[in-house]
Amino acid sequence: MAEAVATAREIIERTLREAELDWESPKDGHYVVKLPGTAKLSTTCSLVVGRHSLSVNAFVVRCPDENEAAVHRWLLERNTRLFGVGYAVDRHGDVYLVGKLPLSAVTPEGLDQLLGTVLENADGSFNTLLEMGFATAIRREYAWRTARGESTRNLQAFGHLTGRDAEGMEGESTGTG
Repeated sequence: MAEAVATAREIIERTLREAELDWESPKDGHYVVKLPGTAKLSTTCSLVVGRHSLSVNAFVVRCPDENEAAVHRWLLERNTRLFGVGYAVDRHGDVYLVGKLPLSAVTPEGLDQLLGTVLENADGSFNTLLEMGFATAIRREYAWRTARGESTRNLQAFGHLTGRDAEGMEGESTGTG
């Protein structure tokens, strides 16, 4: 058992170093990995090596402001296609990706696949989850920014919600000059 734990830790540390990811180990067998994103700036993923398993936990998005049932249904439908993790909600309704794998599954390839699944499903689903659960807040934020002449660049993916297409968003270069 102790050998399996030590081997898993070595594999995790070597794989994270080789992938050149930003990570730290606040204590033995605990890893905090920052996965770079595109829709979401980054996703922080916690890996914990236990006596028999590797636990994975990554925050996705806070509790939806609206359409909570539709968001939860969407998450549950997605769960059937995930490797090693599934969407879950905490007692506050915040959405996470969580999983537990046997230590025997901790290989460089398996860890790469696991982290890829976390990134794809935290970052890749981020805008969809925002649209479903925060459309009213996005519209309010857009109106507040435009009323003050502030940039709406980071809202460009939601132009269809605000009545402005992506090319018409404030602060966005058209590339014509």
